[in-house]
Amino acid sequence: MQGKHSDRIIVAIDGHSSSGKSTLAKQLAKHLGYIFVDTGAMYRAVTLYFIENRVDLTDQEDIQNALDKIKIDFKNENGRNLCYLNGQLVEDRIRSIEVSSLVSEVSAISAVRKFLVAQQRLMGKNKGLVMDGRDIGTVVFPDAEVKFFVTADRNIRAQRRYLEFKNKLRNVSYEEIFKNIIERDLTDTQRSDSPLKKAEDAILIDNSQLNQDEQFDLALSYVKKALEQSSK
Repeated sequence: MQGKHSDRIIVAIDGHSSSGKSTLAKQLAKHLGYIFVDTGAMYRAVTLYFIENRVDLTDQEDIQNALDKIKIDFKNENGRNLCYLNGQLVEDRIRSIEVSSLVSEVSAISAVRKFLVAQQRLMGKNKGLVMDGRDIGTVVFPDAEVKFFVTADRNIRAQRRYLEFKNKLRNVSYEEIFKNIIERDLTDTQRSDSPLKKAEDAILIDNSQLNQDEQFDLALSYVKKALEQSSK
């Protein structure tokens, strides 16, 4: 479905932790033939670097020096969108509970947000992009043609994440995951720099009672309308 530049749009997807944003973004990007950018993976990659290099989160100079040494890339390999940090594949390492427990705190740091938002905006200069995160429709692409805000009940989000970890044979308890989701929701929505919130013109999708196919069909119906408008 790729077309000329004027026919291509930006789809911005925001929402809560473990709400299925990335799954929806990947489905839409694949269907449309668009680029998919997982901004959550970008923040996780920075968090991983900070952990492994013992960056002091209270020291602005230490943070900036670390950011100057970070390069994040995405590669599509066998249908999987994989994150690389300074040339190293980190897709599995950035999904650890250790990174999950710190990523919201790192994401709240203004220098980190400015560093990554600048990169994200560059990625969308030619449109034809689906991007998910926490502030895509409000900060990164406030003029995106389609904006979604995805959410679900906390218990359902925790259960989904728990099953995901269990399927990957990771030894994490449901209670630990539920606690992590509550903490991340709190940090994401209350940080001073670009807090998680629904853009006024974003379409709300509560997928508590929707499966992945139902969510995709619903979102695609809105995207098709936007594509029709942009081609007029």
